[in-house]
Amino acid sequence: GEHEVHWRDFLQSLVERGLGGVQLIVSDAHAGLAAARSAVFGGLPWQRCQFHLQENAQSYVPRADLKKKVAGEIRKIFNASTKTESEELLQSFIRRYAKRASGLVKGAETAIAEGFTVFALPEAHQKNMRTSNLLERLNKEIGRRTRVATMFPNQASCLRLVSTILIETSEEWETGRRYLPEDAG
Repeated sequence: GEHEVHWRDFLQSLVERGLGGVQLIVSDAHAGLAAARSAVFGGLPWQRCQFHLQENAQSYVPRADLKKKVAGEIRKIFNASTKTESEELLQSFIRRYAKRASGLVKGAETAIAEGFTVFALPEAHQKNMRTSNLLERLNKEIGRRTRVATMFPNQASCLRLVSTILIETSEEWETGRRYLPEDAG
């Protein structure tokens, strides 16, 4: 569910099972998740997923012929090399679309700025931490591998497969291809 109580229970269960050292949360902007995040993790920095933010913005573009242009401009805002540059591009974007896409502009200043938290991270981490793509790829792999099995004799057998996938992924990140470089300050 998307309700706060479900997210809060989930996040608290992670903490109870030993989750620690969390320094940043990357997610979409679901109200229930936001409230639970605040309740469980307090003032921990939050990065709104730039990919989902850009996708959500498309529903506020009034004309189909503007969608590609708006997507490109939002991408340019997020791909700026500094927070200051992103903020300047955002202000320019807001001025440009104030009259022809007022619904888009109405929430854009706050929503798009929620995607700027990554600028506080080391530069080497910024690209990989600006979206929830990592988690979505992992979930997709879990789904793919559990579909192959088609049927589990019990819950424990499913848990073993999912745990194995997570251990393999963790080992790959620790010993092979690093998702976040260690020497990034």
